[in-house]
Amino acid sequence: MCIALDMDIQKINKRHYIATDMFYRISLGLSSKLLKYDNGIIYLEVTLSKKWTKNYNATAAELAYSWKSSHPELCKALGCKVFIVDLREDTNKQFLQDSGINTQYDAYKGVMFRKNYMN
Repeated sequence: MCIALDMDIQKINKRHYIATDMFYRISLGLSSKLLKYDNGIIYLEVTLSKKWTKNYNATAAELAYSWKSSHPELCKALGCKVFIVDLREDTNKQFLQDSGINTQYDAYKGVMFRKNYMN
């Protein structure tokens, strides 16, 4: 059952961090956070580290569906925009991230949740 609830981005991110993101960070080298939810679109920032081996498309799809299915507030989402920061190659970018400095995104991906929705 899908219930529309008030959006508290900080609260959703905290719940996600505890329930899901901790596993992804430690075991797989991937972290994500919700940036916003607007007009049925989920906006995620995803950070990849050296442990993560999947490509950008697979990463975007996996995280988009994970967020949608894990959080009742997002269950009616039509799609997801994923902003990817790839730390696997650039050691300087890793240093900046660790210092709390935002870096440029390496990729932007979109995921539509319903097939044939735009037809």
